[in-house]
Amino acid sequence: MNDDGTVCGIDDVDGTMLRVTNAIRAAVRPDITMFVECRSDVMDERSIVCVIVRRGTARPYYLHGKGIRLEGVYVRQGASTVPATDAVILNMIKETSGDSYEAARSLNQNLTFIKSTGFFKKRKVKFGKAQMRTLHLIGEDDTYTNLAFLLSEQCTHTVKLAVFEGSKKSIFKDRLELSGSLLEQLEEAFNYIDRYNRTRAEFSGLDRLDMRDYPPEAIREALLNAIVHRDYSFSAATLVSIFDDRIEFVTVGGLVKGITLDDVMLGVSALRNQYLANIFYRLRLIEAYGTGILKINECYDDYAVKPLIETTSNAFKITLPNINFRAEEQRTSNNTKAGGSTSVTKKEERMNAVLELCRSKGSIVRGDVEMVLGVSQSTAILLLRELTDDGVLIKKGKTKNLRYYENK
Repeated sequence: MNDDGTVCGIDDVDGTMLRVTNAIRAAVRPDITMFVECRSDVMDERSIVCVIVRRGTARPYYLHGKGIRLEGVYVRQGASTVPATDAVILNMIKETSGDSYEAARSLNQNLTFIKSTGFFKKRKVKFGKAQMRTLHLIGEDDTYTNLAFLLSEQCTHTVKLAVFEGSKKSIFKDRLELSGSLLEQLEEAFNYIDRYNRTRAEFSGLDRLDMRDYPPEAIREALLNAIVHRDYSFSAATLVSIFDDRIEFVTVGGLVKGITLDDVMLGVSALRNQYLANIFYRLRLIEAYGTGILKINECYDDYAVKPLIETTSNAFKITLPNINFRAEEQRTSNNTKAGGSTSVTKKEERMNAVLELCRSKGSIVRGDVEMVLGVSQSTAILLLRELTDDGVLIKKGKTKNLRYYENK
């Protein structure tokens, strides 16, 4: 057809149809041939080829050599064809992929997986093309998904860690920003936090009790929760703030619709990133869905301080208290008053006093030992633990209901 609408016709109809269908198949991704009909017709006594294109279900379609970029995706505006804007491309992806960020096609198709491949190999889990399809890193249209983007070196989502002096965000002591594969971010973030998770010693006579400021298992679960359940459709970073008395983990994205904080505390799990969680499960980083918060709380069963869980419509925050912070203050005060450490005989007297207290009351909690004996939290835990390990006492219940009984 001429630009003025007159028919010029085609001499080689079959050859033209073959060239058109081959060009469409070779140049456009994902495969659009099922939405294109190419047929011959006659107009004004001249042979023509009609190409009918229906709306596809896997938009945006793009030029194979350009990718899902401004120069690769085109839209029709009136009588002209123009490059699509970022907003138009993102809207197309959202319309065809639903609300699942991880299942949508990645805007960046030039992805590498060096770090993730090494991580899978270390965990003895296969990570070839077949596994990438099974794990939903490669979609049905043979393109990388956003899940693949999250595990690639090209991932732009970050974890920002900062260490502050004291208990306020006034003075920075150190900071670190991590990008790239989420698996590498997880490993590096944990190692960074562990450097500031000090081991403090308390002496009771000749015995030494080493206690970390934070249970490593609680840190691990809080970090996993922040990475697995984050809403990656937002560009804001995951924040980890380390203070003298606590660590705060702030994750972008609130609770999944229909789930309350009470549900989460009971162990109910509604996954925002189901495929990402499945990968972490296969890598044995998480054992089961919905157990992370429960494990964090269990790590603090024997301590007076407890984790704090807070949520808003767009954020989730876990605060882990420093176990040794208040105990060290109290111990310093006690040492100043008492003027030294206890002897072996003193320790035996205390253990006997704990046993007598348990016999008189029938059962005791850690607070009873602290109050009656006038000892610190750490000393009370040491006494109760030794009596339990020796089989003198047995403990029943968890968290607030944890009590110690004489083992008769």
